[in-house]
Amino acid sequence: MSQSVQQNPTEPILELKGLSKSFDGLQAVRDVTLQIMPGDRKAIIGPNGAGKTTLFNVITGIYPATSGNILLFGQDVTNWPSHRRTTLGMARTFQVTSLFPMLSVLDNVLLAINGPLRSKFVMWRFDSSYCDMYEKAYQLLEQAGFLERKDAEVQNLSHGEQRQLEIVLGLASDPKILLLDEPAAGLSSG
Repeated sequence: MSQSVQQNPTEPILELKGLSKSFDGLQAVRDVTLQIMPGDRKAIIGPNGAGKTTLFNVITGIYPATSGNILLFGQDVTNWPSHRRTTLGMARTFQVTSLFPMLSVLDNVLLAINGPLRSKFVMWRFDSSYCDMYEKAYQLLEQAGFLERKDAEVQNLSHGEQRQLEIVLGLASDPKILLLDEPAAGLSSG
């Protein structure tokens, strides 16, 4: 369950202070300082290999920072694991889709909703005991225009539909900040 965070509209939701990441002498991210305020929409742009995904991986706790600080809602989360950042309200998508291709669209969404919760699915419980999760999943799928495809296996969706579904999964935890890593990767412009 997510922690309660008081959002002050005059304070950054996310703040990076001199953030760097090195791999055996290769400096992939160098001295990034950035503030994201409530309501902001920011883009990190650069050529392939510039370190954008590495920056996202450091922000979200997949990679540890070499130096600098990451503040999320005013709390220093620099040394926190990614799951603790998620409980504080951070979510992300990945450059390469990270879906369960053999499961249905609905099952993928249910897993995303259930992920940050303390209670987990128990196979001997009736589906009716998970009414709130199913209701939320149906609502998310309806808002994204996927409700009619809820029973489709993810592997049968087009690449573009999989990218859209990944954004739905990012929204499933009710994040206060959502980081989209290359959301248009592999999509045609037409």
